[in-house]
Amino acid sequence: MSHPSPSDSTLFEKVWQRHQVTEESAETPAVLYIDLHLLHEVTTPQAFDELKRRELPVRRTDRCLATIDHSTPTSAPDDQGNRDYVTAQARAQVDMFYANCEKHGITLHGWDSPNRGIIHVMGPELGATQPGMTIVCGDSHTATHGAFGALAFGIGTTEVGHVLASQCLLQHKPKTLGIRVEGELNPGVSAKDVILHIIRTIGVDGGTGSVIEYYGSTIRAMDMESRMTVCNMSIECGARAGMIAPDQVTFDYLQRKPMAPQGEEWEAAVADWKSLSSDPDAVYDAQVEIDATRILPSVTYGTHPGMVVAIGESVPEAGGDESIAEALDYMGFHSGDSLGGENVDVVFIGSCTNSRLSDLRAAASILRNHKISEGLRMLVVPGSEETKRAAEAEGLDQIFKAAGAEWREPGCSMCIGMNGDIARPGQLVVSTSNRNFKGRQGPNARTILASPLTAAACAVTGKVSNPTQFLEAENG
Repeated sequence: MSHPSPSDSTLFEKVWQRHQVTEESAETPAVLYIDLHLLHEVTTPQAFDELKRRELPVRRTDRCLATIDHSTPTSAPDDQGNRDYVTAQARAQVDMFYANCEKHGITLHGWDSPNRGIIHVMGPELGATQPGMTIVCGDSHTATHGAFGALAFGIGTTEVGHVLASQCLLQHKPKTLGIRVEGELNPGVSAKDVILHIIRTIGVDGGTGSVIEYYGSTIRAMDMESRMTVCNMSIECGARAGMIAPDQVTFDYLQRKPMAPQGEEWEAAVADWKSLSSDPDAVYDAQVEIDATRILPSVTYGTHPGMVVAIGESVPEAGGDESIAEALDYMGFHSGDSLGGENVDVVFIGSCTNSRLSDLRAAASILRNHKISEGLRMLVVPGSEETKRAAEAEGLDQIFKAAGAEWREPGCSMCIGMNGDIARPGQLVVSTSNRNFKGRQGPNARTILASPLTAAACAVTGKVSNPTQFLEAENG
């Protein structure tokens, strides 16, 4: 079934129009219908408490997808199946989520589910994430799902309750920001380097108030997992969401996924999804051009994801910017330094940004036939049970273990450190996650964001390193 949309519309405007129940006015926001509500144990307790207080049911349990990921331990259970939660509170949080889902008839992908994992990894793997949808979750990195041409964004706990009760949400209509990325990527450069470069270019507030649409030859050449990495970090430049128009790459990824349409419904869905691209004459509120050929393997040097340098490039002068001066003081770096060669204590490969099979393959390509640096700790945490099984079927887990890395159970792990996977004070962590805020990976821990290729290279050398040296050696 096709849906009418205004001519000369952007992708965002087409999806917004399909879901707008009532238009925004001078006094009230628009009411937006929500197709898919992603739920996890951390941001739901208060929402379910509010439903209980008001004696309200969950309106559409069939539109909910629930899992446990943030507070869950990534260590294997003991022989009796017991899990080593970091605190009694973390265990209680998970237990409460089980109880709330059971009470309201919501299917929960818990410990016994073969699909359990980070919600933003599991949803796409199941085919629950589809083009043209509106998708929300009480988690800021819901933007990940925009890689499918969905309008996906994080919401607050109160809003989680609103969606549970009504399947709708009050929203002010955002502006649009088109980011066109053109050119072939250099060796050793991945989607993570692309999005770090974009955030560096436009700043951590460059997307504020906007939904970003990423397009151009570089984006079209990416597989779905790379596109998810790009959209995942849209929030880190202040955007409400990030979107990429669906194409044959999208359809091939979704076909035969468990929750994707089947048979004749599949054919009808694809015919509709093909209309979900910005019209040739569509105009964005703002536009940015990115030359992909100028992007190099990159890392962060400070305490937000916009403080980015190419590996080997000098850390910039603060120039009177107190935020940079403060960040350098916290990180122990100095203007004019090159981070290349900086000693690394911990390497983390995981998170909803970079824990998919292609990310694990990239890291394994560096680690194969190498050992991690003596005294360095490396955690490799697959994003889901499905990803874990696929990686083990390829023998990737054996490569990581042989190198000296820890092969963990799926979960958010060290990205946010809620489950006990943290660094010690002062340690320098090279992480494939999405945020390098002060203390996010442990009190007074210092975080450098990087791609899986770069993180693996750092693990082998024990220092901040450019992965191209390993790629060149491999190619002779």
